[in-house]
Amino acid sequence: MSRRHLFGSLCGLVFFLNLARIVFAPLLDVFIAEFGIGEATAGLIVTLAWVGSASLRLPAGWLLTRFPRHYLVIVSGAILTLSAAATATAVTVQQLMIGAFFMGSASGVYFVSANPLLSELFPSRVGRVMGIHGAANQVAAVAAAPLVAISLWVDWRLSLWTIAVGTAVVTAATVIVARRTEMPDAGADDSSLLAGARSEWRIILAALGLAGVAVFVWQGVFNFYELYMQSRGLSPNAASTMLTIVFTAGVPAFFVAGELVDDLPSVPLLLGIVASFAGCLLLLVAAEGLVALAVISALIGFVIHALFPAVDAYILTALPDSTRGSAYAVFSTAWMLSQSGGSSVVGALIEGGYAYGTVFTAGALALVATVAGLAVLERAGRLPA
Repeated sequence: MSRRHLFGSLCGLVFFLNLARIVFAPLLDVFIAEFGIGEATAGLIVTLAWVGSASLRLPAGWLLTRFPRHYLVIVSGAILTLSAAATATAVTVQQLMIGAFFMGSASGVYFVSANPLLSELFPSRVGRVMGIHGAANQVAAVAAAPLVAISLWVDWRLSLWTIAVGTAVVTAATVIVARRTEMPDAGADDSSLLAGARSEWRIILAALGLAGVAVFVWQGVFNFYELYMQSRGLSPNAASTMLTIVFTAGVPAFFVAGELVDDLPSVPLLLGIVASFAGCLLLLVAAEGLVALAVISALIGFVIHALFPAVDAYILTALPDSTRGSAYAVFSTAWMLSQSGGSSVVGALIEGGYAYGTVFTAGALALVATVAGLAVLERAGRLPA
């Protein structure tokens, strides 16, 4: 088996792993009706899936200093298979919460092991590989709502069983392909999580600086996107369509950014992406009319999703073999935590009486200030290239 076959199986696996994080959002109405809970409790179920995604990243990074990367990739598939099946049989809210947490945790284990593995399987085209892999991940975000809608014709639990069975099949295929693929030994000298983080602190901080504020703002924007569109006078269905446009535009963004990052200087590209995202937010606040909002939604989705393969390729290509797995795990954990508070901050500001337009404009201006400061550091040669 070639490395391309393994890459194909990983693209299938990442689809189900991201679907497991996204699928709870369109199920919230079902949970509220079936389990008799309020919106706050239902929202906590979604939150736990994302908290789970952050929870095991550092432990997985430590395990990468002891075991080959593909072992943890397979473990992540096993965790998702078992947790999705258990969640599909939940009869209490507590069981749903525990299941959501572990379904999310599987993705954390996967990303800190699979992304370094992919960069080592295809070292000459890291950007392209991360772009294609990210596109498979993004397709799950687009597919989640239709999957739930189809499942509701039978039973909402069918959506979770689909994840469990699909993950089991793809994980089994990954095991077979991995056994027949010659794996890189680039991480053989990566033996200490703390040492890796200490030695690579500059590139970790640079990547967080280039992308941390942007994903913090993005989390706040997309979680309130439908409510914002409704505040602009759109119907609930039209508002939902706008969010779908945002996610759909992200699919080609991964491909395009993956190609660009291999051919352009990483830091200027990342600064350009973040600046473009800030500009799109300002355009969104100023736009009038359904068509204009749809076009800008597509632009926002394209620009922000281009950030993810670009920053992954930036840090993975900058890290040496001896620290790639451990240092990337530290970065990935910090990056996930940096974005987790975006929704809470935006929600608190809106509840405090600030208008959506004011909050989004403030976020855009914070991004502009961040880009300006980092551009000065880049010109002074203070950011790792």
